[in-house]
Amino acid sequence: MPLMIALQFLTRLPVTLWRMPRPDEQGRSLLWYPLVGLLLGGLLWLAGWLLQGHVEPLLLAALLLALWVWLSGGLHLDGLADTADAWVGGYGDPERTLRIMKDPACGPIGVITLVLLLLLKWAALHALLQQQMLSALLLAPWLGRCSLPLLFALTPYVRPGGLGSALAEHLPRAELPWVLGLHGLLMLLFGWSLLLLLGLLLVVFWYLRRQLLARLGGTTGDTAGALLEIIEVLALLGLLLVF
Repeated sequence: MPLMIALQFLTRLPVTLWRMPRPDEQGRSLLWYPLVGLLLGGLLWLAGWLLQGHVEPLLLAALLLALWVWLSGGLHLDGLADTADAWVGGYGDPERTLRIMKDPACGPIGVITLVLLLLLKWAALHALLQQQMLSALLLAPWLGRCSLPLLFALTPYVRPGGLGSALAEHLPRAELPWVLGLHGLLMLLFGWSLLLLLGLLLVVFWYLRRQLLARLGGTTGDTAGALLEIIEVLALLGLLLVF
């Protein structure tokens, strides 16, 4: 059940739960987020492998990005847009920031942020495809979804009754280091130079978490989605530098 919850929440794959999940199962679903990221990355890698050589790299990068957004349902992009609007419009006030974040409308700052992030992803994908680095398609979604359980484990959830409240409350924190450690070891199969990228992303994670604590006192579902998107795009850019 926890794996099915993670698949249903993080992807558009046709997953149907056979009953309502318990709160503890929702919390345990966070342990499966990295595996879901690996699955999404595997689907992108397969699409890139099948199309490479048949589609011009510029167009292939755009097609893969569109597939990436579709597979994830745009869930985290929505969180990024809401967070960007709230961060600028909140003027440093936590209550105002949370209020704007809850507004379903997307303001100009949110739109600008989405356009810039997707442009960076597309350009990075194009450069990686030109260098025959299809492994980036596997690694970026994987790394992004490893960051979410880590964020929920280390950061208070500040919106009572929000989508992430049950996740944060019932996350099995004692098991999480073993899960993340296993995924980290598997990533090293792509080369020891990946350690440098992991270190850089951990520094970014630490900085963003500090900003969340300073502004909001913790995280929300929207800020978690924003963090994932930032980790993904920095993973793509970092892979260009590391390999």
